[in-house]
Amino acid sequence: MSKPRAPGFATLAAAAALACALAAPGAALAQTSYGVAMLSDYSGPYADVMPMLGRGREVVLDWWNAEVGAKLGVKLNHKNFDTRYDAAQTASLWPGIKSEMKPIAVLGLGGPDVAALSQRLPDDGIPLFMSTAGYGYAWKPDSWIINPRPTYTHEHAGAFKWLKSRRGGSQPLKVGIISSEASPAYVDIARGIERYAKDNPNEIQIVETIFTEVQPTDLSTQVRRLVRGGVEAISIQTNTAAVVATKRALQGLGAKVPVITSSHNGLPASGKAAGGLDQMEGDYEVYGMAIASDEDTPARRFYEKLKAGYKLAAPWNALTVMGMSQSLYTVRVIEHAIKKHGAQNLTGAKVRETLYAEPVTTEETFGMLPTLKFTKEAPFPIEGLKVNIATIKGGKYVTAATNVDTPAVKKW
Repeated sequence: MSKPRAPGFATLAAAAALACALAAPGAALAQTSYGVAMLSDYSGPYADVMPMLGRGREVVLDWWNAEVGAKLGVKLNHKNFDTRYDAAQTASLWPGIKSEMKPIAVLGLGGPDVAALSQRLPDDGIPLFMSTAGYGYAWKPDSWIINPRPTYTHEHAGAFKWLKSRRGGSQPLKVGIISSEASPAYVDIARGIERYAKDNPNEIQIVETIFTEVQPTDLSTQVRRLVRGGVEAISIQTNTAAVVATKRALQGLGAKVPVITSSHNGLPASGKAAGGLDQMEGDYEVYGMAIASDEDTPARRFYEKLKAGYKLAAPWNALTVMGMSQSLYTVRVIEHAIKKHGAQNLTGAKVRETLYAEPVTTEETFGMLPTLKFTKEAPFPIEGLKVNIATIKGGKYVTAATNVDTPAVKKW
């Protein structure tokens, strides 16, 4: 590792000037504006959940501009671009997004964004900040795609290990996977779990991986096969439609098999789509971020602040937390870059380099994310990986477990 160079006179002078301006009573800094583009889905498979996730990230940017950026002399202009969760649409929109926004950061939505932009971002010098867990096909060193969470396989592997421990015994947990070939991300997640099962035959056994249409309505035949195979948990990381179809099939069979979801298709959203939260009794959601429970936490207090002062109308749930946490760690990295390089001439490359120089602490994200220490080895933190698990008990959304260790997962 090379020795860091001492800051030059110009850097010190800029820092001193900034400090003096901030210290002066009533001083107002001239605003330098930068673009933050937000890739969204208001007309595709995530149109039902996008208002919650999208509003969560928009309001955090508004808050940062008012309470943090104003003191630093920076304003982040932000705008949504509807990609319909389609890689071809993302690729088509990208030249116009760059021209219009000149972004120093992009907030991504999911796998199609990663597939469409992973080869373009290094040349464009723009980092893509995700809210989601990572993907196997993006698990590469020196990435311009940033995930605050490990892969979806890591997260569900943690849940499988936890469920097996609760069940007891030495036999592997029998797992079914409901997926779709409509997105490379969906296939990637399924293949990752299959690889984990192959490498850990004493932990889980795959009963069957079922690929269905992206928004299925009837999965009775497929779920019947899983039940006959002795399935003990069904992993679904596509969308709420798949969760609802699976639940309807299980109910029709009279089978009480827990469904494990993620944050983007979690229990409140899937429950709403199914007709009520009680429909998800005994099911689970798992992810590496805060659970939107009723407990008094820093994350909940920050949400209430945004609700009261910044017109956040989205409900307190995992999807809103996804959006809020995505914007929070992004603006904190930008904030670190401003403090290091100054408010003028900030670039996406400078923002990305700052990501590796300084961790984003859990205090900076109000506990919505653990402390994030990024390296160029992977697009997500590779140390201290933990997940939280929520469930529905007695019709209520409650925390089932926190700080569950994720097992080692090999690349696939």
